[in-house]
Order: sequence, then structure tokens, then C-alpha cells
Amino acid sequence: MDEFHVYDTTLRDGAQREGITYSVADKLAVARLLDELGVGFIEGGWPGALPKDTEFFERARTELELSTAQLVAFGATRKAGVAVADDPQVQALLDSGAPVICLVAKSDVRHVEQALRTTREENLAMVADTVRHLVAADRRVFVDCEHFFDGFRYDADYAVAVMQAAYDAGASVVVMCDTNGGMLPTGIQRVVREVRARVDGRLGIHCQDDTGCAVANTLTAVEEGVTHVQCTANGYGERTGNADLFGVLGGLVAKLDMPVLPEGRFAEMQRISHALAEIANLSPNTHQPYVGASSFAHKAGLHASAIKVAPELYNHMDPADVGNDMRILVTEMAGRASVELKGRELGVDIASDPAAVARVVEIVKSREAEGWSYEAADASFELLLRSEVEPDRHAPFDLESYRVIVEHRADGEVVSEATVKVIVDGRRVIATAEGNGPVNALDQALRQAVTEHYPQLRDVELADYKVRILEGRHGTDATTRVLIGSTDGDRGWTTVGVHPNVVESSWKALVDGVSYGLLKRRELAANRPAE
Repeated sequence: MDEFHVYDTTLRDGAQREGITYSVADKLAVARLLDELGVGFIEGGWPGALPKDTEFFERARTELELSTAQLVAFGATRKAGVAVADDPQVQALLDSGAPVICLVAKSDVRHVEQALRTTREENLAMVADTVRHLVAADRRVFVDCEHFFDGFRYDADYAVAVMQAAYDAGASVVVMCDTNGGMLPTGIQRVVREVRARVDGRLGIHCQDDTGCAVANTLTAVEEGVTHVQCTANGYGERTGNADLFGVLGGLVAKLDMPVLPEGRFAEMQRISHALAEIANLSPNTHQPYVGASSFAHKAGLHASAIKVAPELYNHMDPADVGNDMRILVTEMAGRASVELKGRELGVDIASDPAAVARVVEIVKSREAEGWSYEAADASFELLLRSEVEPDRHAPFDLESYRVIVEHRADGEVVSEATVKVIVDGRRVIATAEGNGPVNALDQALRQAVTEHYPQLRDVELADYKVRILEGRHGTDATTRVLIGSTDGDRGWTTVGVHPNVVESSWKALVDGVSYGLLKRRELAANRPAE
């Protein structure tokens, strides 16, 4: 849809974020996901300047089938004093085969004279010559006016002259770039209004997030008539990043009622956001608007009471619209409504047993005072709920004792050994195992002891381990909270344990992890259709 452009620059501007390095295969995977989302333009990189980007465009010709988006090659105007036909980087843009080319041009006269070290007139000629050359080669051209807002404040006439030179040469969009990210929405509004009064061409906006206003600045520009927005997935980018694609899309679709994505794609927002984070090798931002895991998470009991009546009372939109979920966090702030809603979320009917609800509320508050936290440990909380609503439910095993030995040998080798004694189906089982640490040794010994009776646990393994020293006591005398992540290959879950002894904290979390894994495996087997 050409009425409004959603332009993504994750593969070029987003890749400038500290800690991100995309391989060519990564770039192809990112482009496919962005196309699934339904963006209109995907900026693939700077061919001719970066070998990896040159290779990306070469491989994209045969390996990338885009259903919605067009691929964009990014580059600069011709060099000062060089004929456009003789500039190798301009030729590289054509050689990329991209149907759309985005040129960066200097629009701040100070950059023209001090960075490019050329004249105002030559810079205007560089813009016009390059745009005209590319348009003549049947390419659609967008022009990014770098440092536009700073340049407009310093010399508005020259900044507008650069824009006009691009329009006159055939550019279809000229983009106002807040390259230093220093603008606020009120400033964006004022400048865009002034620019619209002075030029007739189509305007775009590109905002960095140095003031934390990139999304707000972008949406403000749209409300002032801009019809081309440049963003990066999850706000990736240099320094503090760029306008977040998902935040901008959320504002456009959910708040401004603009159907800028193909039908059905808005609900793919969270999935694609998290998939792109995985490719970037970064953890998804849990507090990211619209797509973060905490975007629709409610902790206060007052919230839960209202949500129980009508979810929209404390949600600004339906989480399902962006592929997200509402979550209830159970903490010391929890009331009866929080526990009931969380039980419903976990598939445990506790609302029909008011006495059990009251017991759970008191248990949670008491344990939270001791340092427990169920916010990130849904599996442990589900086991707690089930223990209250299913009093006849038996644990898969009972502990008789465990022992852990850590030996530091003369050659520097450190060996951990654990012995676990448990009762399984009335039978006493003893198992000993070594590990690369006391927790790993305990984990191995426990699994060795119970797997013979519960072969379903063979696929369950420890995936993550976190320890936090809790406030109160200090040093080695402090209480520790352990979170353990487990997985069976298909799904993951987190359990919690708290105790002054870190090994005991770990044991509690390990037992919950194994118990929960067995519970879910049994449920899966019970629900599987008979062959």
C-alpha cells in the first residue's frame, strides 16, 4: 500500500546497536520476518560500502521472496567534485538490483561545510545529480535529510533547499531525520508544520531515541501529515536506538485507526518481535509497549478485582490484538481476585473453593515476607494451587535426605558429588552422581533416582539457573532466592526456591521443576488420542 509507508531499517540502522552483529544468513532471516509482518520497505544495508551488505543483496536475488515488502539499498549522494556516473558507490547501488534506493544527504549547512568540506551549491548539486541519475535508471528514490531538525534550526532556508533539490530531481519521498535524537514532540510538530507550508512533496520521518521520545515524535509527525515512517525492530539502533517499529505500529493501528498492515498481520507483532530478538541474540524487552511480556501484566490486587469484572478496565487494548496475553502476577500485593484469575490462567479451578483461595493468599503473603517470589515462577505457583485444591494429590517422590560434597583437589580440579535418598512408590532409592557444581550434581542424582519410575522425565533438563542474594542479612549469612528454568524440548517453565542455604534453595526449585515436568507429561499423555 503506497498511501502510507512503513519503512524498516533494522538491517542497517538497527545493526549499529552495540552488541548486534548480523551474518548474511541472519539478515535474510530478519527480512523474511519483516515481510511476514507486512512492512512496505526493508532497508537491506549499504552495498558497495560493506562487503556483507553487498553479499546480502546478491543472495537476496535468489533466496529472498518477498510477498509484501520491497527491498531498499541505502547509500550516499555522489562525492564532491566527482561525476555521478563515475562514483563507484552510486554504481554499487544500481548493481544491488534493489528497486528502491534511499540516499543520505547533508541538510545541515554546518555538516556540508565542516564535514563534507564543500560548498552549499555543490552539496545541492550532489543531491540533484544522484537522484536524477538513479531515477533515470528506473529506480524509486527516497532521500534521508541527515541532521534535518538541527539544520533547520540553524538555517531553515538551506535545509528546505536541500529538500527541494531532491524533489525537483525526482525523489518520491524526502525524510526529515532527527539524527541526534534531541527533539521533543512539540518541536517536531512545529517544524513539520513549517516544512509542509514550504514544500509540496511527500514527507517522511526518521527519529532516534536519545530523549526517549522517538515513537512519540514519529506519531506526532504522522498526525501533522507525514506519510512515511522509518523505524527499527524493537528500537534497535546506535546509542539509545531508533523509533521502535512495534511501538509505532501499535500507535498507528490501535490508536490512530490506520490500517497500515495487511489484514491479520497486526496479531503477529509479539511473535515477530521476539523472533527478531532471538536472531539479534538479545533477550526480548519484557517491558516493551504492546509486545513485551509485562505489557499487560497486573500485580496490584485492586487491578485484579476490576479485571475480574471487565478486563478493559485496566487494559488500554485487547492484548490478543498484537498476539500478546494478559497476565496476573501473584505477589504479596495479591488479593483473592488475583489468585482466582491466575488459577484460571494456569488452568486450575480454585475460584469454586473460597477457603482454598484464602489459604493461598495467606501462604503467598507469608512466603513473600520470607523472600519468595512467584512473579517469574508460574510453575511453582501452579503446584501450590494444586496442593490446595487437590489435597489427596501425592508428590511423585519423598525426600529422605541428600548430601553434597565439593572437593578441591591438589591439581586444581574441583569435583562435586551428590547423593540423594528418596522414596518412590514406597521403595527407597539411593543415587549418586557427579556434576560440574553442587547444583548440577544434585540435579543429576535426583534424575537418576526417579527416572526409572518416571521415564517421562528423560526429556526434561535444566535450562537456566539464577541466584539472588536477598536484602536483610549480609554476606554469606544472607537468604538466597534461586530461580531454575527447565525444559522438555517443547516448552519451558520456571520454579523458585528460597532458603539461607543456597544448596537448599536450589533443591527446592529443582524438586518443583521435576514435579511440574512430570505433571505436564502426564497431562499430555492423558490428552493424547489413542492410536
